Amino acid sequence: MTTVSKAYDALVAAGELKPDPDQQRAVAALDRFAADLGRTRKGFLSRLLGRDAAAPCGVYMWGGVGRGKSMLMDLAFDSIAAEPKRRAHFHAFMLDVHARLKKLRDSEAEDPLIRVADQIADEARFLAFDEMQVTNTADAMIMGRLFTALIERGVGIVTTSNRPPADLYKDGLNRELFMPFIRLIEAEMQVVELNGPTDYRLDRMKGLDLWHVPNGPDATARLSEAFCRLTDHEVERSAVPSTELDVGAGRTLHVPKALKGVAVFSFKRLCGEARGAADYLAIAQTFHTVIIVGIPVMSREMRNEAARFVTLIDALYEHRVKLLAAADAEPAGLYPSGDGSFEFARTVSRLEEMQSRDYLEAGHGRDDQVE
Repeated sequence: MTTVSKAYDALVAAGELKPDPDQQRAVAALDRFAADLGRTRKGFLSRLLGRDAAAPCGVYMWGGVGRGKSMLMDLAFDSIAAEPKRRAHFHAFMLDVHARLKKLRDSEAEDPLIRVADQIADEARFLAFDEMQVTNTADAMIMGRLFTALIERGVGIVTTSNRPPADLYKDGLNRELFMPFIRLIEAEMQVVELNGPTDYRLDRMKGLDLWHVPNGPDATARLSEAFCRLTDHEVERSAVPSTELDVGAGRTLHVPKALKGVAVFSFKRLCGEARGAADYLAIAQTFHTVIIVGIPVMSREMRNEAARFVTLIDALYEHRVKLLAAADAEPAGLYPSGDGSFEFARTVSRLEEMQSRDYLEAGHGRDDQVE
């Protein structure tokens, strides 16, 4: 059976990773977590519950962008033999939780949050979350009780975050009600900081052209190559998965390609259809890198498309999403005149800043976290 440490050591030996003490500590924590799955133990949660709890609740890996958090979580997910298991972006997971809660509340089920925990525990012995962040009070108010119930049911959890547990939901409304969840993480999970010397995501971005002009086969091929480089996807081995992104109010957005936090869209799908800020916010919260193809030069008659593009770039910029694109012009030439051209000038400035090193080095997510 392949352990996380064996899989990690193989990558180091192959030269794909550089030796990193922080990563090695995280690997050791993941191996301990894997070894303990299925056992019982006494501890903080047991004292709360008055009885033994099944399995340690897991590993919380946090640190700067590109330090290998998602890579290590992938290694753990692939190596740990717990079944069934589920990997999800944390934002998508919480959207699913709220949808389940609504359905149970509509049916007037008793204690719907515990029912949701029961459902999830039946579906997954091991949960892996990318980018845990708490951006609204609706999530904050249910997380403590939900995750306590999941841990009580023996669900193992591995998650990544750009922030330490103590900074989750920082300055949020009624944050004192969220503090038990932070104490639960700190007491029950192995909290590991990853801030090693190598920024792998930035290394992968180096040498990549972020803005390709004009649209066409060459630009498409180069962006496809960039997608594979950013996600470690091997074209000949498997097709790129697609997904349906829940954007709220019962609506979804089809994402033609989505893998390891990188998504590919066409301009037509994002800005040629009737979409609004909620759609773009969901994209910005879910994906750390977005690739957009087919951006045209917009005429005066395309003022609606230009306005949507402004809203889209605002959301991506505010959440420090990395952007690669194929367009028929450089940013300054995309919307030369028409209604909203003043607002578009700010978008041009943001598009140019989004190609800077400082922007690329920034972590994914809003600085204030709470919306």
